[in-house]
Amino acid sequence: MAGMPAFSWTLANSILIISLSALISKLLLQAVVGWYLRRRASSRKITILARVKLEEAQYQLSASQSPKTDDGEWEKVEKHTAGSAKNGGEADDEWEGTIGFFHPFCNAGGGGERVLWAAIKATQKRWPKAVCCIYTGDHEAGKYEILQRVQTRFNIELHPPTVVFLYLSTRHYVLSSTWPHFTLLGQSLGSIVLAFDAFSLLVPDIFIDTMGYAFVLAFSKFCFPKIPTGAYVHYPTISTDMLGSLDTSPALGKGLNAGTGKGLRGILKKRYWHLFANLYSRVGGSVDIVMTNSSWTASHIRTLWGPVRTKRRKPHAVSVVFPPCAVDDIINAIPLNAESEAKREPTVLYIAQFRPEKNHALLLRSFARFLKSQSGLQKKEEGPGLPKLVLIGSVRDASDATRVYELRLLAHELHLTPNHITFITDASFPTILSHLAAASVGANCMWNEHFGIGVVEYQAAGLIPVVNDSGGPKMDIVIAWEGGETGFKASTEEGYAECFAQVLGMDGEDRLEMRKRARGRARAFGEEEFEKRWIDEVGRLVEMVAEERK
Repeated sequence: MAGMPAFSWTLANSILIISLSALISKLLLQAVVGWYLRRRASSRKITILARVKLEEAQYQLSASQSPKTDDGEWEKVEKHTAGSAKNGGEADDEWEGTIGFFHPFCNAGGGGERVLWAAIKATQKRWPKAVCCIYTGDHEAGKYEILQRVQTRFNIELHPPTVVFLYLSTRHYVLSSTWPHFTLLGQSLGSIVLAFDAFSLLVPDIFIDTMGYAFVLAFSKFCFPKIPTGAYVHYPTISTDMLGSLDTSPALGKGLNAGTGKGLRGILKKRYWHLFANLYSRVGGSVDIVMTNSSWTASHIRTLWGPVRTKRRKPHAVSVVFPPCAVDDIINAIPLNAESEAKREPTVLYIAQFRPEKNHALLLRSFARFLKSQSGLQKKEEGPGLPKLVLIGSVRDASDATRVYELRLLAHELHLTPNHITFITDASFPTILSHLAAASVGANCMWNEHFGIGVVEYQAAGLIPVVNDSGGPKMDIVIAWEGGETGFKASTEEGYAECFAQVLGMDGEDRLEMRKRARGRARAFGEEEFEKRWIDEVGRLVEMVAEERK
């Protein structure tokens, strides 16, 4: 026993030495990787900034020689002062740094991309001299082709000279097809490879992820501790709802993994998901500014990242910044009165990317069930009053195209003829507007949809939404407003079919009143409100850069 104190002292020293060695090794690795990436990208940054100055000069020269327009949006940049009290004045408009937007699928054309481009537009207005650099893997499209699609698809016009695209060569590492097993972990680790690729191209002054790659932000903070990081989180990579869905029946429609937690394989999957959730919490806790798109997403992110953020003394709380929706454009384009109500058709419209989680198959089965319940409508091929289903969505790649083909096959199996159902891919904004003006019902079938931009667009257009009874549509959008309901909720084939029947069978005046309430609710999600909140949060990141440079 006499030797015990000496043994304890030796053990304590050994632990201390090992801990110090690990810390020193980490700091050395951090310094070496960060130095290597900065050195590799330094010359490219000089080239990028020089090119931006040249393009700006050419743009201004061209603008001076062109006929003057009434709006002069970019000649007279709007001055926002919604930043912090410390840096919100006009002098801050002179900030000339680079902001890296990590969005490897920027040309996809979905709701997440609307957020990206609206965020860049707001950033350009507030800090017109800042350079917005988008890390993307869309090699098939050039700068002006992408910007043209942004204007066509979202009606968002950007200032081209200060938009730079940096093309990644390793995007395949974040595709689910690359990781047939342990997909969550594989894609997350693959995103680190993509991050290394990104920082080899440019190390920005501020780094913002707008697609949900938390591991990329952690890698950024590891390599460059002084570079402020921001995240706009559309949905958590994993959530407590996902973990709970493993033990629920697939018939309840709770995601693609519902009911897969049974048996030995299910037990192992649950264990793997719990371990991944712990890892996800750790990497997410490193982010300086966290924005989420809905109350549902914020709740899960606070649960997962909150404890680690508190431990690391992150001063800024997780905030909700509702996505920008084209509310004003839609309201101005689509009248809502007795005359317009008489022109609407008994059409169910679903606007969503053709991705598996959007659950188009549930909608097809529900619509077929609805037709079958309406005394022979399924056998009716044409004529007035025939309910129709219209699916509008973007197709990102071959897998999405295959999914559309499979949905067409399913429609055939369900005896839904071309007179019953229409598929429209990669529609322009005017095309979408025309369908929003003509339809009666707007559908949403995704379980735990993080927000639901499409649902807001339905409401703004005066459609009555029938949405999944979960996530953002349930908590933030289709809620009671001005003393009445603004839509319907369902989760099963039977439920959706009953809701379609209920909406299309409503008295005309009652239906019009619900449409008006829905439109009133949609006004809370306009682009101007998004701009204000985005500038507030990014202003904090700009302030962090200024503090570091003092």
